[in-house]
Amino acid sequence: MAAESDPAFLGMAVQAGLVVASGVSLLAAYRVIRGPTVPDRVVGLDVIATNVVAIAVLYAIATTHGFFVDVALVLAIIGFLSTIAVARYVTEGDIIEP
Repeated sequence: MAAESDPAFLGMAVQAGLVVASGVSLLAAYRVIRGPTVPDRVVGLDVIATNVVAIAVLYAIATTHGFFVDVALVLAIIGFLSTIAVARYVTEGDIIEP
């Protein structure tokens, strides 16, 4: 069980996670650009927001700067609220009921 405490293994795992999250973000960007429907684009943007949060956390682990975890939490909250707002706009036509 040397892999559990090996810092080199952790570094490689973080780097692999960064590469995978970046690749998935690029694939989601393709879905945002190509569509074909608005819900597809919304889901693509939500995936990108989630991956940006993952990238921020992985960067915090790689650099040992805890500030990026706070940034990731704020980005997660903003991403969640924006997804709810867009979904409500798509389904009902407005965000705030009069």
